[in-house]
Amino acid sequence: MRKFIAAMIILGLAGACKSKKSTTTNSNTVKPFPVITLQRQKAVINADYPATIQGIQNIEIRPKIDGYIEAIYVDEGASVRKGQLLFRINAPQYEQNVNTAKANIKIAVADVNAATMQVNKVKPLVEKDIVSAYELEAAQYTLQSKQAALAQAQAAYNNAQTNLSYTTIYSPADGVIGILPYKIGSLVGSTTANPLTTVSDISKIYAYFSINERQGLDFFLTSKGATMQEKLKTLPPVNLVLANGVILPKPGRVETASGLINPQTGAINMRATFDNPNGLVRSGSSAVVRIPQTIDTALLVPQKSTYQIQGKLFVYVVDADDKVRSVDIGSNVNAAGQSFVVQQGLKPGDKIVVDGIGSLREDQTIAPRLVNADSVFKSL
Repeated sequence: MRKFIAAMIILGLAGACKSKKSTTTNSNTVKPFPVITLQRQKAVINADYPATIQGIQNIEIRPKIDGYIEAIYVDEGASVRKGQLLFRINAPQYEQNVNTAKANIKIAVADVNAATMQVNKVKPLVEKDIVSAYELEAAQYTLQSKQAALAQAQAAYNNAQTNLSYTTIYSPADGVIGILPYKIGSLVGSTTANPLTTVSDISKIYAYFSINERQGLDFFLTSKGATMQEKLKTLPPVNLVLANGVILPKPGRVETASGLINPQTGAINMRATFDNPNGLVRSGSSAVVRIPQTIDTALLVPQKSTYQIQGKLFVYVVDADDKVRSVDIGSNVNAAGQSFVVQQGLKPGDKIVVDGIGSLREDQTIAPRLVNADSVFKSL
């Protein structure tokens, strides 16, 4: 019995020692985490808007006469100059019309000459009272009629020449050739559904994008200027982000805003203009218009200090007892660089865990290691 009691005491002491050892081990698992103290600073927010691209001119080339395409002098995507020959249409009837109009002019000239001779013949006879003045008046009317017929023949000739000129089609502007839906031998005419091609002037490009009604009201109320154009001039230069993520080298400007709100989408249509000297961007491209906005007193948190749940962003805040708790910062607004602008939940002086948040859990105690906030943001 005594041996049994002694064994129980030994086991109890061993358990107590083990429990004490476990407590000591748990206390040693408090891990250090880098922490920064939030402070207000100047930040640039980039607002991105999907856009569609058009050249400053998109000219549809359409035939004005009926005929067969005889020759195509350009290829798709080729750069052309104003006045450059693009197409030739085979329509021999228009050349025949010119020849017919020339012959009619000769007939009309002969009629005018004959009527003139008749007037010159009758005039002295009237002066000598050999014939009545009625004969002279009739001859003069005949001359006027023949002169009008000559003018009509000349107009018909000019019209025939104009129609003949439509058999050769020239570029109306500098630009880039679009698709060529019709090939040599295709029958085309003024009623053909598709144009022969499109000449796009892309030395400058228009980026069309939309902002919602709330954004439009905020802009119109806060921007200086009495008119829309004056307000638009206060906007900073904007960037164009291409489909591959490359930013067009030269910034552009927002130049127009529609006067109406689309009732279906509640959006206001805007247009930004960019220089495109190398023709890098083509009509029909997709891109993003990036508009920067400066905030003088922003609270920023590094992207690596955030995590997302159901579209909301959270950070871990360190309290006075070195415990962490998650806080919704109410933002998905990127500042320039890899950081977010805080919309709610935090204030200057709060401390947040800046790195390694993947291993944290709610109410976990940590060993905060304070680091300089400026150095953290500069490294982003």
